[in-house]
Amino acid sequence: MDNDDTETSKPRPVDATAEDTGLGSARRRASAADVPPQELDLADAVPDEDDEGRLPEPVDEAADIAGEGTFATGRAAIERAVKLAPTSPGVYRMLNAGSDVLYVGKAKNVKKRLASYARLTGHVARIARMIAATVTVEIVSTATETEALLLEANLIKQLRPRFNVLLRDDKSFPYILLTGDHWAPQILKHRGAQTKPGRYYGPFASVGAVNRTITALQRAFLVRSCTDSFFEGRTRPCLLFQIKRCSGPCTGEIDFPGYSELVREANDFLSGRSRAVKQELAAEMEKASADLEFESAALYRDRLAALSAIQSQQGINPRTVEEADVFAIHQEGGFSCVEVFFFRTGQNWGNRAYFPRADKSLTAEEVLGSFLAQFYDDKPAPKLILLSHRIEEEELLASALTIKSGFKVEVTTPKRGEKKDLVTHALTNAREALGRKLADTATQTRLLDGLVTSLSLPRAPKRIEVYDNSHIQGTNAVGAMIVAGPEGFLKNQYRKFNIKSENLTPGDDYGMMREVLQRRFKRLLAEAPDAAAKDDDATPQWPDLVIIDGGLGQLNAVREIFTELGVTDVTLMSVAKGPDRDAGRETLFLPDRPSIKLEPRDPVLYFIQRLRDEAHRFVIGSHRKLRKKDIREAGLQEIPGIGPSRKRALLHHFGTLKEIERASLADLGKVPGVSAESARKIFDFFHPSHG
Repeated sequence: MDNDDTETSKPRPVDATAEDTGLGSARRRASAADVPPQELDLADAVPDEDDEGRLPEPVDEAADIAGEGTFATGRAAIERAVKLAPTSPGVYRMLNAGSDVLYVGKAKNVKKRLASYARLTGHVARIARMIAATVTVEIVSTATETEALLLEANLIKQLRPRFNVLLRDDKSFPYILLTGDHWAPQILKHRGAQTKPGRYYGPFASVGAVNRTITALQRAFLVRSCTDSFFEGRTRPCLLFQIKRCSGPCTGEIDFPGYSELVREANDFLSGRSRAVKQELAAEMEKASADLEFESAALYRDRLAALSAIQSQQGINPRTVEEADVFAIHQEGGFSCVEVFFFRTGQNWGNRAYFPRADKSLTAEEVLGSFLAQFYDDKPAPKLILLSHRIEEEELLASALTIKSGFKVEVTTPKRGEKKDLVTHALTNAREALGRKLADTATQTRLLDGLVTSLSLPRAPKRIEVYDNSHIQGTNAVGAMIVAGPEGFLKNQYRKFNIKSENLTPGDDYGMMREVLQRRFKRLLAEAPDAAAKDDDATPQWPDLVIIDGGLGQLNAVREIFTELGVTDVTLMSVAKGPDRDAGRETLFLPDRPSIKLEPRDPVLYFIQRLRDEAHRFVIGSHRKLRKKDIREAGLQEIPGIGPSRKRALLHHFGTLKEIERASLADLGKVPGVSAESARKIFDFFHPSHG
């Protein structure tokens, strides 16, 4: 919420210059300083009869919405808002009694659009609930409808209103970067702002796709992937040169013209000239073979094989579509899946499935239209966007993305040809992805219902939080929380807690858990003090069930913490490992109840084990990152029995501490002066075992 929501001010038009009408500027205008909301006075008003409502299916306007007022009171508030609403383009926000934003919308004529909500009949149930909960309407005027679309998308992502279609899992996409600030360019994976000099290629749908492509490109073009500092410190080629994944420019194994030619070929391949690059390599291979230079010919052969591997992994590659994003939506069982394919330089750079949160009453076209505006809020658009369904504001979206991108963007729903085939392929993937999602959801629902039966819970939990700690003799102590719900693990809500207390005794698991839970629930009480106010979102902020890894002692300690904080209406459970830490023989402890032992093959027990193991995996990963950071800062001095001489030998052999971390036990044993016992100590230090 904006800090000045209580102020009353007239709508301020937003400057809509061509240079500052993109989504980034919309984000700035959404801030409290730049976009003062217009809180409309509760004066009587008569709705405009000429409305643009597209809301069928009448509902009883007098029907009470539990805890949110009535349709009549909400409608009256909107009627009073209509009188002061502008007839120009703008964005409106509907707020409830707690000043929470219920809905963000945009309109070419705000007055007319708000009047459509003030009708007596003709609203679907979702809109009726929204109207009943509304007590205030805020408006921001914009100069154009295009600007209103951009601002609306930004505010939806920022405020996440309950009644809007919400884009989930909105992570930035990875790119491949060939740097341009060094005489020997480096190839690397890149996320975030593209500020580093060089040429960027993407987006790729996943980090895995980028990593596979970079590995294959290293084999094909022998371009270095090491950092500049590592590059400058080399006195002999590293392992990548030995396994033919780098040409060794750091030590002069290849000269500047030769390396520049490799970089040119890599850029050509990533720019879509793959056929020409392959023809050049094939010609060089034939020439080397004719000259009886069989080692060189074999190198060209391996490079060609690496390029073929990249293209085989890509699957479908269009012949006539150079650059496009393809969106296809499929709806089933009240859920929507949007499948996105990325095509750049005539190559398929992967696909990703999204499952936006949307009301069941919304059509595929409505969900897709809202999804697209949010999707491109912080991402560059290609020149062509292909859709499976024609959205109502196709031209408006194209205009907005054209302004944002600085070049013409076409949004179309193809009817024939290869473009239609691409959309059909994406639609098939959307249908299959949603089928898998529905199957997973059904399984998850059965498991949650099983928890209710096995643990005698009052209801199926919508949010489960699992906590665990990790440390080695009290050092690098870290706590972690993982979250699960009806849709499985919610990794975007995982949290780690670096233990900060200086008064803890090393290894005090109770004290660590106390700090983690106090920090978590004190913040939750400050941000959402009413634990009972669990809205109808799939995953509320407050957990229904908290699981602790431990026995009765850990459970009682957590219970005391909750009593001190005044936390109620949250079920606690601890999971104690079986004898000899055997999985399947766990004991479950709940407050004021006898302990529970489930049958070893009970699906509910397996589900609880998965939750606990996921928390353990996450906390161990967080601990290792902290530990490796300390190791890098301290060097090798902390490894028992590794003195200055062995340290020098290791660094001389491997080059960097990171390479020593990656080395196998056998590789460590090959270092001069490092015995088998010392190699084992080094390996165990970087790869500790955890139960």
